[in-house]
Amino acid sequence: MRTLARSLIPLVVVVALAALLSQPRVATAQIFRWTDADGTIHYSQGIDSVPPSRRASAVIIGHDRPSPSPGAATPAAAQVSGGQITFTPGQPIMVTARINDAGSAQLMLDTGAARTLINPTVLAALGVSYANSQRGTLKGVTGDAEVLAVRVESLEVGGARYGPLLVVSHDTGFGRGDGLLGRDFLDHFTVTIDNTAGLVTLRPK
Repeated sequence: MRTLARSLIPLVVVVALAALLSQPRVATAQIFRWTDADGTIHYSQGIDSVPPSRRASAVIIGHDRPSPSPGAATPAAAQVSGGQITFTPGQPIMVTARINDAGSAQLMLDTGAARTLINPTVLAALGVSYANSQRGTLKGVTGDAEVLAVRVESLEVGGARYGPLLVVSHDTGFGRGDGLLGRDFLDHFTVTIDNTAGLVTLRPK
């Protein structure tokens, strides 16, 4: 048994995030994903913000629902609990991540990924709000892509639970699972791996 100290997958993902607007948005609008002539992926609020030549191929990935009024709710304190994940030795570690207690996504555990990435189709199906989302740039080996980061109230993997958490809404295009489980979740735990037993243990720090 050893502490997991490096990425299990040779993948480097860096995400820089910046706030979209200083004022909260109050109108409901559709969020579209579209690709320009150079192959760069963009995310836009409302069909009018998509170039006319790209509207036919634009895909709705979610809705920008209104945020609660400032006095409506108090932000919840972060909650964390431990758990275990089983895997097949020699294979990428795939985990079932339960999101907001509403449904699950299949994610690849990767300590080389700074952020957790989840397919926008999955997030939309689970009703994750894009209100107060943050826009950023994902830098990878194939180039840059605009992304949105959205808040999930909880993420649970093998009984290990943490939230709230800001996750990146993006399709990795790997063809395996629905995204990546990154260090923004894993760094809240001491992660150990038993290659013989095929067991990952996450203990809250």
